[in-house]
Amino acid sequence: MADTETLEREAGPPAVLSTGRGPRRLRGPVLTLLGFVLLLAALNLPNRPEQLSAGAWARIPLELVVLVALGVVLPPRARTLVATVLGLALAVVVLLKALDIGMLVGFYRTFDPLSDPSYAGAGYGVLRDSVGGVRAVLVAVALGVAALAALVLLPLAAVRVTRAAARHRRVATTGVVAVAVAWGLVAVLGTTTGAGLGVASAQTATVTADHVRDLRQGVTDRDDFERLAASDPYAATSPQGLLAGLQGKDVLVVFVESYGRVALEDPRLAPTVTAAVDRATTGLGAAGFSGRSAYLTSPTFGGLSWLAHSTLQTGLPITDQVRYNAVIDSRRLTLASAFGAAGWRTVLVSPADENDISPVTGFYGYDALYDGPAVGYRGPKFGYAPVPDQFTLATLAQRELKPGPRPPLMAEVDLVSSHTPWAPLPRLLDPASLGDGSAYQQVFDQAATADAVWSDPAKVKQAYADSVAYSLDALTSFVANAHDDNLVLVVLGDHQPAAVISGDKASHDVPISVVAKDPAVLDRIAGWGWQPGLRPTATAPVWPMDAFRDRFFSAFGTSGPSLAGKGS
Repeated sequence: MADTETLEREAGPPAVLSTGRGPRRLRGPVLTLLGFVLLLAALNLPNRPEQLSAGAWARIPLELVVLVALGVVLPPRARTLVATVLGLALAVVVLLKALDIGMLVGFYRTFDPLSDPSYAGAGYGVLRDSVGGVRAVLVAVALGVAALAALVLLPLAAVRVTRAAARHRRVATTGVVAVAVAWGLVAVLGTTTGAGLGVASAQTATVTADHVRDLRQGVTDRDDFERLAASDPYAATSPQGLLAGLQGKDVLVVFVESYGRVALEDPRLAPTVTAAVDRATTGLGAAGFSGRSAYLTSPTFGGLSWLAHSTLQTGLPITDQVRYNAVIDSRRLTLASAFGAAGWRTVLVSPADENDISPVTGFYGYDALYDGPAVGYRGPKFGYAPVPDQFTLATLAQRELKPGPRPPLMAEVDLVSSHTPWAPLPRLLDPASLGDGSAYQQVFDQAATADAVWSDPAKVKQAYADSVAYSLDALTSFVANAHDDNLVLVVLGDHQPAAVISGDKASHDVPISVVAKDPAVLDRIAGWGWQPGLRPTATAPVWPMDAFRDRFFSAFGTSGPSLAGKGS
């Protein structure tokens, strides 16, 4: 083996690269240099968007020093094998870094390899609905090509650099020692780049260790969650007893997409949104309705609305897809199943769903589903939202809230007009003109396109605010036209909007209001300490979203366990 290594070192570049022709003679060193630069860039790639700056690449990655050292000490076969494996591992970590950046931008958290891959289909659907089918395909192809390139080029680069280190052992050894000493010195001194990152870097190893730790914790968490889900203080309680205070009431749990605390507090958004909230307060007040409001802390941020829906309904913190799948496969008591067992007709109004979701509706026990096709809308599609919220609510009123003998209704209503990309945006029409939705064509033709809105960050923020205001106005119009004195509304956001709107380090808080005409309903929740009206202030109570179900059962039931202190 030693003789082979000596021959390899002394042979230099292959003869074909040393024929005397300038370009061919330079090809080997140039490729080696490119491989070194590629490895340097991959190792220095941050995994957080705020670290993406020129300074991020002005660092000394310890992993590259170790790789060159391995090239010096390992025999040829072992060297090639180790370099290939490390190159492939680096390619995987580069993909994880890129996914971390994307998740932090959209959801303000890093990538979860245990649950996030299952969102790929939903993510592509949102992308397609936001930018169009052709662009979505191009983006998907580009991402696939980039991933394939990383998986091919980084192992090749690692093999080439380690082979060059073996051929030039003395120079490589001197370089490894010198750079290692420099790395240790700047690490001790705490020298940083202009981006605030340490010049002495081991970030790739750190990112790898973090994801391995998170993966192990995720596996343990799944077992802990299943035990938590199996323990339900209300499992043996009579549904009629849980909901005695709402007998005869039509109860609607209305999720307003991306309606987060930032909408009420950010000075760039609040003027538009609070004006809509105040219009709702005035309009509903004129119809005899009043409300109480607070904040809930959502389990998700920027998207993945079904995690919030299931958290509110089950009283469990559904923070990821693994927990969601586990609870859907369980027999956990939900708000919907409790209402159904107590004699209410239960429906899910989810116009954005166009595929089969029967496992979900089966878990909740809904009697009927109004998905995209069932709503019967024949107008244009407004971005991600296939149906304008006003039309969705009008359909619910026409089909489920007709005057006359009928069982009381419980419905979860998912309003989606405030879903990204917030353009094109519908506007309110005369309720008598809605028809099958064809009347929206003129509105669609006149609305700003997503391309026009997303060309300017200020326009994006305003479009978000306008979309939330539209959803709230549509809800106010619905209540005014329903003429249902027995109506009780639980209106809340599912999550904060993406970081492009919410900014860095935003909370997970969303507004929630309970609205009713019968004062006895609000008397039941007087002990919650919620604030009067529909606009919670900065001092309003904040509960975990998973505290709501049990508090709700306790407030409106005739029996059940004490919940003193839960969610406070």
